[in-house]
Amino acid sequence: MSMQTIIKQTETAKKLKSHLNMILVENNWLLNQIDFNEVEGLMNQMQAAEHIFITAAGRSGFAMRSAAMRLMHFGFQVYFVGDTTTPAIQAGDLLVAASGSGTTSTIVKAAEKAKSVGAQVVALTTQPKSPLGETADLIVNIPAAEKQDHDSSKSRQYAGGLFEQFLLLLSDAIFHELWKASGIPAEELWKRHANLE
Repeated sequence: MSMQTIIKQTETAKKLKSHLNMILVENNWLLNQIDFNEVEGLMNQMQAAEHIFITAAGRSGFAMRSAAMRLMHFGFQVYFVGDTTTPAIQAGDLLVAASGSGTTSTIVKAAEKAKSVGAQVVALTTQPKSPLGETADLIVNIPAAEKQDHDSSKSRQYAGGLFEQFLLLLSDAIFHELWKASGIPAEELWKRHANLE
């Protein structure tokens, strides 16, 4: 390996560290933009619901699947919309719908259907006045950049990355509060972890 290659790798390593630092700085900035009364409202809705349904698409969907897993560990009856074992939503249930734009048609339709049967809807979105926001009973406004905000005014990341990352971090914070407030030992929660893997 030549000296030039070593220097090139070192420069790349520095750039990688810089990118990760930028991502962390942006998430920290967003942390200070959130109204945590809205987040507490979401947590209260989760605790009151008979069943929790979660819907999101793309990378937001992956983040929200992680949230669903943690809520299952806590003991909630939780379903990710679209899975083959997801039952019908009913009155007394909660739909948590995440969409940066608030216009994703399948998510908006799911919210409208949930409302039509008497379920509660919480929207996690960058656009409170979107169709999803207008359908929701409660909005958690996450003022990150949307996928096509290319001017870097809210985020230097590509295609909604900040919103998607923050969904995961926020859902972990909600889980952590539920867990710590419950006093349930980690060993008890772990009994619900998948054992057919």
